[in-house]
Amino acid sequence: MVARQSLVMSTSKSPFGKIIGMLTPGSRVKLTLQEKMRKLYRIAYAWTHDPHLAGDLVQETMAKAIQNRHQLKNPEALDAWLYKILANCWRDHGRQSRAYVDINDIDLVWESDSEQESYRLELIQQVRQAVAKLNHDQRQIITLIDLEGLSYNEVADILSIPIGTVMSRLCRARRRLQELLQHANHPSFTHNVLPFK
Repeated sequence: MVARQSLVMSTSKSPFGKIIGMLTPGSRVKLTLQEKMRKLYRIAYAWTHDPHLAGDLVQETMAKAIQNRHQLKNPEALDAWLYKILANCWRDHGRQSRAYVDINDIDLVWESDSEQESYRLELIQQVRQAVAKLNHDQRQIITLIDLEGLSYNEVADILSIPIGTVMSRLCRARRRLQELLQHANHPSFTHNVLPFK
């Protein structure tokens, strides 16, 4: 996934890849843009499960961000502002296609023996399948809060919904995820890793 991600994000066909490539190697701006694009890509890929669509959404997000840079009032809120633009681009795409695709989260890197690796891959696959069965709203909430570690307030702002809605969707999403994982017959996963109440 990392190789696929870097290929999508650094391709010379991408206008942003060309812009970033023209910047001085190691410059602060270049490193910041690359970092932001990687984060955006990770979220977009988790939402879409399609590397090309994720790349398109990131490019659209960056284009809108550059075009509307004057609207960013607080530079410290850059990440939340970019996530909000990405969520709007994803919403626009959903309106156009009316089809939401399963997600695939980021591969975890563990140093382990082959038995642990096999078990880890099986668990990851089952979690991916369970998350893919969540509805779109629940997948968005899970990825922003549990994968990206954003606060409830940030997610409420990004998705333009009340904080109470964020909390209730997250609660329902976690509960549903736990049910799906228990149904997948992995009690150790649901009892040790996802202790939702």
